[in-house]
Amino acid sequence: MGLLFFALFNSILGLSVLFPVMGPLGRSLHLSETEIGLVSTGYALTQLLFAPLWGRLSETRGRKPVLLVGIVGYAIGFALFGASIVLAQQMELPHGLLVGSMVGARMLGGALSSATLPTAQALAADLSDQKSRTAAMGLIGAAFGLAVIFGPGIGAGIAHFFGLLAPVWLSVGLALANAVLVALRLHEPARKTRSTHVPALWPVAKKVPALLAVSFVATLSSVAMEQTIAFAFQDRLGLTADQTPARVGMGLVAYGIVAVFAQGFLVRRYQIAPRTLVLVGLPIALIGMALLVFVTSFPMLVVALTVQGLGQGLVLPGVTSALSLGASDTEQGAIAGLHASAQGLARLLGPLVGAHLYQLSGALPYELAAGLLLAALIFVALSKDVARTHAHAPSAQGAAP
Repeated sequence: MGLLFFALFNSILGLSVLFPVMGPLGRSLHLSETEIGLVSTGYALTQLLFAPLWGRLSETRGRKPVLLVGIVGYAIGFALFGASIVLAQQMELPHGLLVGSMVGARMLGGALSSATLPTAQALAADLSDQKSRTAAMGLIGAAFGLAVIFGPGIGAGIAHFFGLLAPVWLSVGLALANAVLVALRLHEPARKTRSTHVPALWPVAKKVPALLAVSFVATLSSVAMEQTIAFAFQDRLGLTADQTPARVGMGLVAYGIVAVFAQGFLVRRYQIAPRTLVLVGLPIALIGMALLVFVTSFPMLVVALTVQGLGQGLVLPGVTSALSLGASDTEQGAIAGLHASAQGLARLLGPLVGAHLYQLSGALPYELAAGLLLAALIFVALSKDVARTHAHAPSAQGAAP
């Protein structure tokens, strides 16, 4: 679990160093907010399509080989993305060709890197029993949180000294180093049950539709915020493109600290039922998103991100654990792939919706996200399926939560 934590941390770190620079980088290339959103949407589209495939293949081909595909995929995608920008700067590519090459690079990277998360979640399920499943998924979430703490700060610092494109090349290097680490040190786990065929998705999906819907909504609201937060900092604080990454980086560091505290300490320290985590986390995330609608000072923007991070830090491991407990031992790859696909759909829609709404009004993305979180909270409170979710599944075959 420790090695898996570090490998996943490295992967997400390579992604999160780009958070504070994608907005300013896109604007420096004269891309509109909607075009910047298209770059992220292309990545999310291929993740949506390929994540279930990789999750299911990990059941028969093994966790380690599929995880390596995902990590190397990060390196390939970011290398092509950076190369397309360098070519545009040196050869003055037409605007449409520049946007198309950036989107294409991200789509290829998304198709390959989509193997990482579902395989890591399935591997965490292999290495834990039902009693420790929520803690294991909390550790996966903590890897994300720590990467969000360090990544934006590192990305902002490198961008300040070496330019907005430097974090892209750092991401390539981190992914390659991570691939070497996994290839040399990570061993294929001795799973409880091995599958001889790729499991069908629909029978697995029918067990947990409510939980997949909640995951989609929570991720969509978060992605819409992430896609536009750099614009909000720059516009509300009157910052230049060069000043923006440092301020956004500080805000996202605060976001990551509380997310790690929630997932790495609260979730792992106390055996809280998955449904309780969701019911407590959703209103906290809602408050944070509501604050982003109207706050205009740097301290209050950081406070809003901090509250939002705490809520998400409780919701996501709750949903992930409930999904894992709702599947049998031979369905862990399939359920993780479906979960990644639901989140991929949210990441597909979130950047476009968030960026387009921001062009209409700077408050609209956060108003929509707050409304979605409120709807999810009401749905979870009333849903009979989600109400049956508890801390541990009743059997190894996994009754639907």
